[in-house]
Amino acid sequence: MFKLTGSAIALGATLALYTAPQLLFGLVIGAWTDRTDRKRLMIVVDLLLAATIASVPLASAGGFLSLWSIYAVVFISSTLSIFFAAAEFGAIPSLVGSTELVGANGRIQASFAAATVLGPLAAGALLVFLPVETILLLDAASFVVSAAMLSVIARRFNAPITTRGTSIREDIVEGLRYVISHPVLRNISLMMAMINLVGATVFAQLVLFAKLALRAEDSEVGLLFAAGGAGVVVLSLAAGPLRRRWSFGNVALGALMLDGLLTVALAYTSSLWLALVIWGLGEGFGVLFNINTASLRQAVVPNHMLGRIISIAMVLAWSAQPLGALAGGFLIERTGDVRLIYAVIGAVTFLIALVFRVASPLGRAERYLAPASAAAE
Repeated sequence: MFKLTGSAIALGATLALYTAPQLLFGLVIGAWTDRTDRKRLMIVVDLLLAATIASVPLASAGGFLSLWSIYAVVFISSTLSIFFAAAEFGAIPSLVGSTELVGANGRIQASFAAATVLGPLAAGALLVFLPVETILLLDAASFVVSAAMLSVIARRFNAPITTRGTSIREDIVEGLRYVISHPVLRNISLMMAMINLVGATVFAQLVLFAKLALRAEDSEVGLLFAAGGAGVVVLSLAAGPLRRRWSFGNVALGALMLDGLLTVALAYTSSLWLALVIWGLGEGFGVLFNINTASLRQAVVPNHMLGRIISIAMVLAWSAQPLGALAGGFLIERTGDVRLIYAVIGAVTFLIALVFRVASPLGRAERYLAPASAAAE
């Protein structure tokens, strides 16, 4: 998108389109995944994603790749990813015990992040010889590998599925009431909506920031993405040990505050190598927050409601992201100062996390885990 347009607004629109399906279809998809075989669904979605991503290089080879065709691929792939994410979230508690959720989520994030270290490095090297459209064929192939690996897992991804006497609409309403009435789930969703409103711009404009503020070449942009993956690997693996030692409020919200401070630091660095360290740590702290909030939800929510609860939570949390991404792109184009916008975003992120740590139930989230464990038993 950057190569086609060079526009901050176009980059913001791409992220807005990526998040829009969550708002349009997330509630229905989440409720539906609680009624189906999660493993089979994840395999089918992987194969459909492979075909969707492969359409980009095929369209390029045919001479009809355009801005709008990329927007379509973004929208379709995002919609498919909602099915996968809801099924994956619901599957994890069926594969590990409740006391191992943080560690398991951390290892999953670490393995994902390890691939995001190698992927951008390989992409940066290949860009010397190949156009970016062709490199997306490797991305498409990775979904086929994912489907094959899922197919060899012998264990079930669901608790026993029973026929329900309720409609999907009734399931959605039940899930909404559960999230809104639960102090922890409600506050996580509210805080993440606020964070996504101000923070969507940071990732959406990373390529533009690297090009304008850091004067990075294409291969160096690949290094920046890889550094983010490296930070995620380290802090994802540390998630379990950190939570065993400190509370949810200290680990999750402390990580978010540090992420905000690092965004301010990134805004004012001119060194690519220092930016790599800052971005890597910031991405790691951001994912550390996500691991802890996901694990908290999995510990609190009954298994048969997990798919719809995570979708509802994501709809509530992501509701502001399209607006934030577009507004950030507009402000960068209007001010001409990407550094200033990044610095303001970092400062606001820190303040939001601090307020929720001090003045919300998230600072004392552990008190809600005991009742949930008793109810599950």
